[in-house]
Amino acid sequence: MNLLLVEDDASMRATLARALGRRGWQVRPCEDGEQALAQWQAAPPDVVVLDLSLPGLDGLQVLERARAAGLAQPVLILTARGTVGDRILGLNAGADDYLPKPFDLDELEARLKALGRRGAASAPGTGPGAPGATTGSSIAGPSIVSLGALDWDRDSGAFYHQGQVLELTPRETALLQALMARPGQAMAKERLFERVFPGASDVQHEAVEVVVYRLRKKLAPTGVELVTLRGLGYLLKASAPA
Repeated sequence: MNLLLVEDDASMRATLARALGRRGWQVRPCEDGEQALAQWQAAPPDVVVLDLSLPGLDGLQVLERARAAGLAQPVLILTARGTVGDRILGLNAGADDYLPKPFDLDELEARLKALGRRGAASAPGTGPGAPGATTGSSIAGPSIVSLGALDWDRDSGAFYHQGQVLELTPRETALLQALMARPGQAMAKERLFERVFPGASDVQHEAVEVVVYRLRKKLAPTGVELVTLRGLGYLLKASAPA
């Protein structure tokens, strides 16, 4: 799996590149924000590890510009900033996971593998929306679940709107999959947290609200509403025809 490692500390960058390389990762290290954006755009990796404290463009600026440019690869923020506020800022800017320093290398690799799997499931060019597949307002098949104009391919994990892949981050994909599995039924925030942030003991449950906010905007054209039910959680329902 290809990894873009953005870390300004030379010792940390070399240590991580060497350790992950020994574990089979193809690591491209870079030391500042401008270089990170250039490498990201030139050859999108499978996963990005991004430090926040970078010279020039800081990590949040890099992430915001990458997302604005349509770069949807999963991002894990790796930083010494450990407050809940910093984590929420990172998630709101488009990050998919957050690991504060110091950290355990085994935990880092486990999170990177999870992000890589989710990213592959939601990547363009896979599933029924890929070239040669059937397109249209809906997609037929035994593994397809549809709601409104939204189609979910349970085999690949990807979502489609009118035959085109819906560009989602891995966390948005995980949340939408959890709700799409039981449309019209509410799922509590705590249960969604377990699906969207598995094993993340250092992230508050309120982080789910950030993912919900971003996902709700992306669902707007599909005829599917992500509804908040106070005290019960969230559910999906098809919008009434105009």
